[in-house]
Amino acid sequence: MHKSQAKPELWIVVGPTASGKTALAISLAQILKTAILSFDSRQFYLEMNIGTAKPSEEELSMAQHHFISNKSIHHPYSSGAFASEAESFLSNSNKEKFVLVGGSGLYLNALLYPFHDLPEVEPSLRELVIQGFESKGLDWLQSEVSRLDPASFQVLDAQNPQRLMRVLEICLQSGKTYSESLQDFNKKTEPKYKLQVFGIDWPRELLYERINHRVDLMMQSGLLEEAQQLFEFRHVKALQTVGYAEIFQHLEGTISLEEATELIKRNSRRYAKRQLTWFRNQKPEVQWYSYDQLQEILDLAEKASFS
Repeated sequence: MHKSQAKPELWIVVGPTASGKTALAISLAQILKTAILSFDSRQFYLEMNIGTAKPSEEELSMAQHHFISNKSIHHPYSSGAFASEAESFLSNSNKEKFVLVGGSGLYLNALLYPFHDLPEVEPSLRELVIQGFESKGLDWLQSEVSRLDPASFQVLDAQNPQRLMRVLEICLQSGKTYSESLQDFNKKTEPKYKLQVFGIDWPRELLYERINHRVDLMMQSGLLEEAQQLFEFRHVKALQTVGYAEIFQHLEGTISLEEATELIKRNSRRYAKRQLTWFRNQKPEVQWYSYDQLQEILDLAEKASFS
């Protein structure tokens, strides 16, 4: 008899940058004897390594990883595309459990609560948006979405007018950002998988120290050289992100390397704050554990591995 193709249970690790998600995910994968699927929107890109804090070669050898270095910066990768590919991957797997890890809440949300399931908008509003795009072009569409919902614009495929029009429609109809509308919608929607969602919690001062230290290590490991190799592609959307944008400013001669480093630290701290806001306010509900209580999560995995 063939085993039924039940959807795998997802053990999800979330949290802000530099909180220790990779180490916890690897430990979970080892205990559960499964693989890791990343939903980090920057680690997808093959060319971006040091500045995205990708798992090291040693860490990659400790557990099988998917959706890391699987795309090029020259081919924009949206949350919708990720959701489609990740769902296909999970559907074709024979594993009963998977570990998912990342800090990109919108990408995780797209997998668990499909974008296309959001309520339809008024036909007259949709027509207005279509007319605006047809008469004013993609630049206008990008500008409007960026103005009304800058956070979502950062992670959407800016070259995809259909996706941008959908976000703009939702913003205009609801008077809220797309992420806020997602929050309202998800409260009434069940996720597509059985979930265990764990968040790593740090006191703010300690987390900020970890972020600052990580940036120093990135600089020592060759972030400047990596950015120099990518400098000619600096206008590619994937590279317009923390860790690269600041170094590009230095390479353009507008700020010193020391100023760029301090900016990376500041912007990384701000990014961490946004990540925490997302995961504390969006479904799925996160079980938060203090950074010094993570063994409790591993104990749960030990029990699950025998069930």
